[in-house]
Formats: sequence, C-alpha cells, structure tokens
Amino acid sequence: MKELFFGTILLVLAMVVPIPTMAQVNISIGFPLPPPIVFAAPPDVIAMPETSGVYACPEIDADLYFWNGFWWRLWEGRWYRSAYYDRDWGYYNDVPSFYYDVDPGWRGYYRDHNWNGHPWNYERIPYQRFQQNWRGWQTNRSYGGQKSWGIQGYQPRSQQQMQGLRQQRQQQYQQRPEVQKHQEVLKQQRQVQKPQVQQKQQQQRQVQKPQVQQKQQQQRQVEKPQVQQRQQQQGQPQRSQEKPERGEEEHKK
Repeated sequence: MKELFFGTILLVLAMVVPIPTMAQVNISIGFPLPPPIVFAAPPDVIAMPETSGVYACPEIDADLYFWNGFWWRLWEGRWYRSAYYDRDWGYYNDVPSFYYDVDPGWRGYYRDHNWNGHPWNYERIPYQRFQQNWRGWQTNRSYGGQKSWGIQGYQPRSQQQMQGLRQQRQQQYQQRPEVQKHQEVLKQQRQVQKPQVQQKQQQQRQVQKPQVQQKQQQQRQVEKPQVQQRQQQQGQPQRSQEKPERGEEEHKK
C-alpha cells in the first residue's frame, strides 16, 4: 500500500508541476513614450460626470485621466499608464474600459459650467486632497465628495442609454486618423512577428519533448510493479476456483 501511495503522489506531481521550459512566447512591441508634461505644481482634478471614479485634469491640453489607481494618457492614438501623473509612462496595448464613459464634449461643459443643459457646479480638487480621499470616494460612490458630480437637477441615464452612448463613442474613437494609423502599425507588426512566434513555439516543443518522454518513462517504471502486484492478487482467487482437469476427475471416480 505504501508503494501504491507514493507512486500515486509521484504521478500527481508529474501532472501538476509545470516543466520549466513551458514559458509563454512573448514578442514585445516597442513604441515611443509621450513627451513629458511640465507641471508648475501637482495638478487639480475634477470628477467626470456619468463615470465610475474617473477624474480629469482640466487645465492642460493633453488627455490625462485618473482611474482605478492609475494615471492614463492618450497620445497619438496610443494609451499609456503610470502610477504617477508626470513620469514612468508605459505603453498600454488596449483602450481602458472607462474611456467610452467619458463624454467627448466635457471640456466645453467645463468651460461653460453646464452639463448637457444643467448647471454644473463642479469642484476643482487639489492634488493632495485627491490622493488622500479618492479610495474612500470610490467606496462610497461619491466621486469628488459629490453624489451627482455637482450637476443640478441631474437625472441618471438608463443602462440601455449608457450602453448606446458607449457604442457610439467607441465608433467615433476608432474613426480618428491617429487611432487608425496606430491600428495599422499593430497589424503590420503582428504579421512580421508571426514567423518569430511560430519559431519560438517549435523550439519550445523540441526542448520539452525529451523531458516529457523521460517523465512518462519514470511513471511507467513506478507503476509497473504495482500493476503486476494487482494482477497477481486478482488472479489468485480465480486459479483456486478453476475446475480440475478431466484426468483428475476420472481418478477420483
């Protein structure tokens, strides 16, 4: 029983523990980083209406947002993400999900203090206060400390209306020339990288094949005596019940 127990453990480990060479094939794509934005002081932010915890920097021309613990920047059709508002940007190979909730005309509404026909008494939040409170605001769903983003007479849109707006904004975003140009570059790079990925996958299979065969051989060596032992145990009762040969029956008679 001990041999069977330890043999079972070895078999399970062989199936569960990954082979070291089973690394994902990853061909990185390099894109230039956006130029730095010069800040005389940490930026104030405002809470974006009809979003879930999105904040924007209204006093700069660049598209700079804060959401989900990161700063997000759109530049030349590409998205970048950082833990800081002014440095350490990294390319983000997607469109952050919050962006289609942001009204493209928000800068005009900000200038006019009017959100879609309603007075908008937004609050410019100092950076230090924002950093100290944004997590609590997220938990309480009182973004910027205001339940309705400071919009007088605000009536929430239905889920169906918001979904329709998201689809419309997504289509508009994809039609931007800089976004289309970036998508074309990505397509060309994927075509160039495809043979490289296939070559790396083939190399991995060649390295893994003898290791897999070795593990299978070890499993068979462990299982062989156990299988033989079980066969012997199963065969003994059957032989004891076998009928005597014909000559023995005649001798008894």
